[in-house]
Amino acid sequence: MQVAARRANFFAIMEVLSIAAFLIMTTITWIAVNSRDKGQLLPSNLTATLLVGTLVPAMAILVLLGRRMALRRAAENIGGTGQMHVRLVFIFSLIAAVPTLLVVVFASWLFQSGVEFWFSDSSRGLLENANKLARGYYEQTQRDVGYESASMAVDTKKVLSENPVASERFTRFFADQVYRRNLSVAAIIQIASDGTQRTPIIVDPEGKTEDKRITPQMEDSLKKGDQLVVTSNNDRIVAVVPIDNDAGVYLYAARSSDLLALSQGQRAENIVQAYEVLTNRARVLQLRFNVALFIASLALVGLAVWFALRFADRQVKPLYELVDAARRVGSGNFALRIEGRTGADEIGLLNRAFNRMTAQIEKQTQALLGANRQLHERRVFIEAVLESVTSGIISLDTAGRILLMNSTAQKLLTVRAELPEDMPLEDLAPQLAALIDQGSSGGLVQYNRSGDLLTFAVKVSRDATGYVITFEDITRQLLDQRTAAWSDVARRIAHEIKNPLTPIQLATERLSRRYRKQIVDNPELFEDLTRTIIRQVGELRKMVDEFSSFARLPKPVFRSEDPVALTRQALFLQEVARPDIGFRFESDPAIGAIDCDRHQYGQAMTNVLKNAVEAIEAKAKEADADYRGTIAVAVEALPEAILVSIADNGIGLSQDRERIIEPYVTTREKGTGLGLAIVNKIIEEHGGEMLFMPTPGGGTTVTMRFATDPLAHARKQEAAE
Repeated sequence: MQVAARRANFFAIMEVLSIAAFLIMTTITWIAVNSRDKGQLLPSNLTATLLVGTLVPAMAILVLLGRRMALRRAAENIGGTGQMHVRLVFIFSLIAAVPTLLVVVFASWLFQSGVEFWFSDSSRGLLENANKLARGYYEQTQRDVGYESASMAVDTKKVLSENPVASERFTRFFADQVYRRNLSVAAIIQIASDGTQRTPIIVDPEGKTEDKRITPQMEDSLKKGDQLVVTSNNDRIVAVVPIDNDAGVYLYAARSSDLLALSQGQRAENIVQAYEVLTNRARVLQLRFNVALFIASLALVGLAVWFALRFADRQVKPLYELVDAARRVGSGNFALRIEGRTGADEIGLLNRAFNRMTAQIEKQTQALLGANRQLHERRVFIEAVLESVTSGIISLDTAGRILLMNSTAQKLLTVRAELPEDMPLEDLAPQLAALIDQGSSGGLVQYNRSGDLLTFAVKVSRDATGYVITFEDITRQLLDQRTAAWSDVARRIAHEIKNPLTPIQLATERLSRRYRKQIVDNPELFEDLTRTIIRQVGELRKMVDEFSSFARLPKPVFRSEDPVALTRQALFLQEVARPDIGFRFESDPAIGAIDCDRHQYGQAMTNVLKNAVEAIEAKAKEADADYRGTIAVAVEALPEAILVSIADNGIGLSQDRERIIEPYVTTREKGTGLGLAIVNKIIEEHGGEMLFMPTPGGGTTVTMRFATDPLAHARKQEAAE
């Protein structure tokens, strides 16, 4: 699921969806608020739904933003992937968001319920009824005081018309009226023309006297014709009734009342007015409360995200430092130690364990390096020994697969590239593998190397791990042995045969001269026989001379000679003798003089050219009439040597062409087999070698290499051996 989420860019989709949901819910909330009257409250269910619906995508945006910040902080400050940052941000955000959402829902519902309760129609009706009741009680008390005062004024005017004010009867009457009418104060007040007030009689048990009981406003109202003026304050209700308006005589009556009872009407009025104001502001308070819940919730989640980032930095940074240290240790820095937290907590415990591990690894690595150094020195020594050995060495496992091969073995077996791993020996040298299959401990093996037949002297040893094969190329040794043997044979033959040849030839010539005229019967036959004897003796003498030349080839006398001129001289003799063959000659202009024996060099060139001519003659007997023999001679310059190649299109060589340089090995009917053996010996005396290769299209190419300084070359060979 995580891989699929990364591939689908899940979190980017969540960010887009959260932003879109937040914008949609904000728009819906705006429409819902503006669609109602300003003084009308929103229902609690709708308000809670809008608040939660807007808060959830806002929290999601905040959490996703925290995730982005976590990834960026981890990449910039720590260099990690930020997965732990993201997990901590998610956990802390979840811990903060879920309770916050529950509290928001509960607080919003509680607030909306309280608002609906206090600002419902029942609450409004209760306050209005209480206000009406207070005002009715207040107005009823005022009317009662006014009525009692008016009645008392009528009675007082009547009694006053019969009795003077100062009489005892009027005084008792007046006091009785105050008592009967439940008044607190009653007085007759006369207002003079100058505005002074005189009180002829007053009943005031409380003793709250006043200088001017009738205010100018009351006086003006009475003079305008009002029959009754009633006023009130916090502690009493006052009524003024004219007894004789023209004379300025008025009845002043007052009733004291409870402070709460008298002020309840005003207070109720103030409460009603405040309730109206609060009702008009309830919607604003509702919006403010929900906005405050929204902001506080986001602030709480944001604080949780911030704390999660800081906490993740503190907890994750040591881990990433440990990971980086582990990478550096993995790259070979075993001396690294962590210098960070090493206290008693888990991080400190891990750091201490890491330091102990690196210390132990460093110690063991030093020991391993020392052991590897010793092994390397031993291996280098063994490899040097193996490389210095002139014998080929091959190490095999028990299944016959090659484990090790020195350079001598690679050279002898013509291995030019790296061997495949676990290559069977049978695929490379089946002759050697056959010795192992036979259980033999050694022997002589013929090996065909690119057409050259080599002879190996092989020894096989076995141990618990496999086989070790040691072999040496004795092809040259055998050739030298055969050459030495044939040289001894040639010396003996030349000694035994050459002595009687001269007497035979002399006797034959004398018989021919003495008896040639005496032979009458068939003298031609006598002449043919004597000439045949003389000719055959000449052939035998020639053969004996070749035997002598091979057996006692003189040491070369080296002088500075021009190899190009010597080669051209030998080629010129063949061109003159065989005009029917096409000869070509090429030489490198950079070739200089070399040290060589002039006679032996020319002898070698002549013998090889004669063999090329004889190969063309043999091919002409088998080919059609259009066949024309060609011989190409080229002289090239090499470092410290020259290379002479003679290529013909003759009959070619046999399969065992390596034996052609052995004495008395020939492919011609009348050949002695000593020509190429003499040439090979001459070339070896000149510090070179001779190779035979087939010519493309048919024929043979003979390549002869001559050292420019044979003596120096011989000294180098001796030093190398």
